[in-house]
Amino acid sequence: MHPFAAVLPPKATVMMMGSFPPAPEKRCMDFHYPNYQNDMWRIYGLAFFGDVAHFQVAGKKRFDAVRIRAFLMERGIALCPAVRRARREQGNASDAFLTVIEPVNLAAVLPQVPHCRTLFATGGKAAEVLLGLLPPGPDGRALKAPPTDGHLAFELAGRRLQLHRLPSTSRAYPLPFAEKARI
Repeated sequence: MHPFAAVLPPKATVMMMGSFPPAPEKRCMDFHYPNYQNDMWRIYGLAFFGDVAHFQVAGKKRFDAVRIRAFLMERGIALCPAVRRARREQGNASDAFLTVIEPVNLAAVLPQVPHCRTLFATGGKAAEVLLGLLPPGPDGRALKAPPTDGHLAFELAGRRLQLHRLPSTSRAYPLPFAEKARI
């Protein structure tokens, strides 16, 4: 079972959706994107504050979950895992060895963020899981994943939405930090 509750600000216009956190011993905090080696909160610090260390606890190898949550609530950025239950087949944080047992019930989450019109999938596995939840396109075929830095439009639960695909913020993903931050 995913260990962290979704962050659903009532006025959220965007929702970031990732896959599944690493094992507890790989976490530096009890919050989303908890691996200190993951660059998500460094990218947010750079993008919003011009400071890659903005969400880092000074002098520690961890991020400040309280400050991150307050920022997300203030800015109207929802955070919801695409995967509710999963098994990490090799005990590491790689999505290549993640078996999804139960995806999120996206139709049940969306009413909690009524102003949300944009979903961001953070990596290939999250995009794959989300695509599996979407209805077919106008031609009756399954929607195809957009390329990294691409997007697609769809309708779900009576709402017109867009899915943007972001690169994984894992350092194992072979894209320079600056390019991940730009996207």
